[in-house]
Amino acid sequence: MAVSILGMDEQSLGLTMRTPGQDELLILGYLHSEGIIDSIDHVTEVNATEDTITAHLTGDANFEPNEHVRRSTITSSCGICGKDSISNLLHVHGHPLSESFKVNQQDVSNAVTNLGKHQDAFKLTGGTHACARVLRGGIVIDAHEDIGRHNAMDKLIGNAVKFGQIPITEEMVVVSGRASFELVQKALRAGFPVFISVGAPSSLAVDMANEHGMTLISFAAETRMTVFSGSGRVEMPQSAGHTARP
Repeated sequence: MAVSILGMDEQSLGLTMRTPGQDELLILGYLHSEGIIDSIDHVTEVNATEDTITAHLTGDANFEPNEHVRRSTITSSCGICGKDSISNLLHVHGHPLSESFKVNQQDVSNAVTNLGKHQDAFKLTGGTHACARVLRGGIVIDAHEDIGRHNAMDKLIGNAVKFGQIPITEEMVVVSGRASFELVQKALRAGFPVFISVGAPSSLAVDMANEHGMTLISFAAETRMTVFSGSGRVEMPQSAGHTARP
């Protein structure tokens, strides 16, 4: 992936392994998650070939080569590979999160079930990750798959950037795997108030969600879920199968 800023030479952001297709969305989401762009207004053109993606940015885009250029391959399993330190991600802040958006256990159950209906590549290969934008009631309005969980999230957010739908305020994001620190950071940057994962969260993911007031729900399934942060957005009866953590 590479970027070109008006008045500057082209700079390489690094290499990434990805499932081919939707490369424009991939780089738009990546640039937004990295804090390089805030909206599609910072992008004048995206050129994609079979092996390269180049974005041309306006002069007021927040691109700092020393900060944003990766020093190694960005693998499909690592969202921070090539960064000097984790502090390079901690300083990226997103939009204020909605306090009015609420979910219940049925919403979460429906979200997980409906995400599965959008995992065509996984059904064929068993080797892809997926994430989706979901409304109250569990209605999926957009979903993307990729061999890399971070790429799937970047494609999802990139589609929202492309159509001027950032920040995303009254929705939840659901991911097919675990809740990693990097995915929570990307979701916070986009404005999601609620993050749902089928798998476990990392301790850093929980810390970041708590710090920024995001609702983090993990181990989500048809009849159970665990709320790790932001329980104020969860309308949850105190019964078996439901666990809330402060």
